[in-house]
Amino acid sequence: MAATDSRLLLLSPGDSVYVLRDQVAAGEVIAVQGRHVTVPVALGLGHKIARVAIAAGEKVIKYGAPIGSASTAIAPGEHVHLHNLRSDYTPTHSRDAASDTGEETA
Repeated sequence: MAATDSRLLLLSPGDSVYVLRDQVAAGEVIAVQGRHVTVPVALGLGHKIARVAIAAGEKVIKYGAPIGSASTAIAPGEHVHLHNLRSDYTPTHSRDAASDTGEETA
């Protein structure tokens, strides 16, 4: 197995996440920075996977720029999404939360 699965795209050298170029099946073992990781749920094109360990509160870097902060510790190879990533730029990060505050959701 290669050092990093070829389906993982690194957009910028300083990024803390990879972006999926293709789907990964639930239970599939992939290589992330030389480490074998079992993906617990199916992930589709464009989803993010942690390249490195990201501490709770630490900035998540994509495109060479921060896209938010980890709301909990994220292990290398773990899916990075709304369940563990908080936006630093908008007051909410889900349609439900936006509806509760009266914000536009469309």
